Amino acid sequence: MVPSLNALRWTGEPGHYEVYYLSATDRASGVGLWIRYTMLAPIGQEPPTCALWFMAMDPADPAANVGAKRTFPIDALHASAEPFELRIGDAVLTDRGMAGGFGDVRWDLEWEPGPGGYEHVAPVLQRARIAKTVLVLPHADLSVRGTVAFGGRELTLGGARGGQAHLWGTKHAARWAWLHASDLETPAGEACPGAFVDGVSVVVPRFGREVGPSTPVVSRIGDADLLATSPASVLTAPSRFTLTGWDFTATAGARRLVAEVSARREDLVGVTYHDPDGDLAYCYNTEVADLRLHVWERRRGAPGGWAFAQTLVAPGRAHFEYAQRTPVPGLELAVR
Repeated sequence: MVPSLNALRWTGEPGHYEVYYLSATDRASGVGLWIRYTMLAPIGQEPPTCALWFMAMDPADPAANVGAKRTFPIDALHASAEPFELRIGDAVLTDRGMAGGFGDVRWDLEWEPGPGGYEHVAPVLQRARIAKTVLVLPHADLSVRGTVAFGGRELTLGGARGGQAHLWGTKHAARWAWLHASDLETPAGEACPGAFVDGVSVVVPRFGREVGPSTPVVSRIGDADLLATSPASVLTAPSRFTLTGWDFTATAGARRLVAEVSARREDLVGVTYHDPDGDLAYCYNTEVADLRLHVWERRRGAPGGWAFAQTLVAPGRAHFEYAQRTPVPGLELAVR
C-alpha cells in the first residue's frame, strides 16, 4: 500500500487543482466506469470547491451512457494522509475502496491494494516544478468488487479490472491523450495476470507555441516493470493521437512497447475541466476502448537489436481519454 502517493497535495493556496479517479471495466456486462473525486482552488476571488463525478459507458447501448457531477463547497472536503482517506460530503475514498453517490448514481466498491505505485513525472521535474500537472498511479492493477447504480439499473462487480490514479497541478495541457489497461490477454484469450500499461501524451504551450508531445509510460508485463519516464524517454517517444485513437512507442531498458488504441466515437463521454485560471479543457473519455500492445525485447543479433516477443490485447477493456481546448463539434458534453 502506498498512501503517500494518494496524500492530498493542496495546502490551501489558490491556483491548484487535484483529482482522484478510478477507471474500471466489467467483463460480464461490458460496462466501463469512471469515478472522480476532485477539488479546484481558482485564482482570484472565487471560492475553492470540491466535486464528485460519475460516468458509465455501455458499448451495447451508447445512448444510455451516463455522465454526472455534483459540486460542493470546499468545507465538504476532508483528508488524512496515513492511513489515506479522502471525504467529499458523505463520499469516501481510501486505499481499499470508495463509496458514495448523489442524485440517482451510487457506488460501493472495494479492492485489495497492490504492492507499490508508479510515478509518471520524473522526480527532478517535480522538484523543479517544470511539470504543471503531476500524475501518479497508486494502484495500477485492481480487482474491483461491489455495486454501482446508475440510469435506473444496479450493476454488481465481481472483479472488474481497473486502476486508481491521483493527479494535481496548476494547469492542464493544451491537448493530451491517456491510456490505462490492466485486463490484458493474448490474442488467443489467455489471461496475463498482473500486466498493465498506463501512459499519457501531452502537448503544452511554451514561449508562444505548442511543444510536444511528451509521453511518459509505465507498465508491468510478466515480472518486469517498464518505466519510460526519464526526460529522454518522454521527449523522444513517437506518439500520435486523435479523438478516437492513439499510437505510441515507449522504450526503457531492454523492453519496448508499441501500442495501438482505438475507440468508437459513440462510446465517448464528454466533460469539461476548469483550470484554476478559468480556462476550459474539453475531455472525451471512454473505459471501453480497444488496445493492441506489441512487446519487443532487446536481443543481440536481432535486426535493429530488437526482437518481437508477444502481442497483448484488451478488446473493449482499455481506458482512453482525449482532450483539447475547444469542444469537438457534434459531441454532446455530459458534464459542463
